[in-house]
Amino acid sequence: MVDAARARKLADRIQQIVAEMLERRIKDPRLGFVTVTDTRITNDLRDATVYYTVYGSDGERAETAAALESAKGVIRSEVGRQTGVRHTPSITFVMDSLMENVAHIDDLLAKARARDAEVARAAQGASPAGDANPYREADGGDDDLGEDVDGADFGGHDAAGDGEDGRSGRPSS
Repeated sequence: MVDAARARKLADRIQQIVAEMLERRIKDPRLGFVTVTDTRITNDLRDATVYYTVYGSDGERAETAAALESAKGVIRSEVGRQTGVRHTPSITFVMDSLMENVAHIDDLLAKARARDAEVARAAQGASPAGDANPYREADGGDDDLGEDVDGADFGGHDAAGDGEDGRSGRPSS
C-alpha cells in the first residue's frame, strides 16, 4: 500500500498532465471542448481514472470519448515520462455526469420555488383555523402554576405543609 498523500499528489499531477496534453498536444478533430474535472488513482498506483466533461451534444460527447480512447497510449507514455514512477498507471477515461447533475438540481430547485409560490399565494388571504394565539400566556396571578399535582412545587419543597417534600419515600428535612 502507498501513502494516501502520495497517491493524491500523483493523481493531481496526472490530472495536470492530461489537461495539458489535451490542450496542447492532442490534435484530434473529434476532440471537443473537454475539461478534466478529477483524477483518482488506486492505492497500488496501477490504475488511474480520469473524469472529464464535454460541452456539446451527445454526438460530440461520443466523438470525444472515441478521441480520448485513441489518444490513451500517447497520454499514458507522457504521464510515465513526466511522473517518473516505476510503473506507469493505466488510464481510464470516464465521462463525468457533473453537468447533468447540475441541470437536474436546477430543475428541482425551480419546482421547489414554484411550489413555494403556490403556497404563498394560497396563504395570502387565509386565517387561522382555531384561536389566533393558541398558546396560553401566564399573567402572573395564578398561584398554582408552580405546583405539582401532589402539592409539591417543582423545587421539591413542602408546598402542602404535610411534612413531605413531594418525593416518594423521603420525609423533608
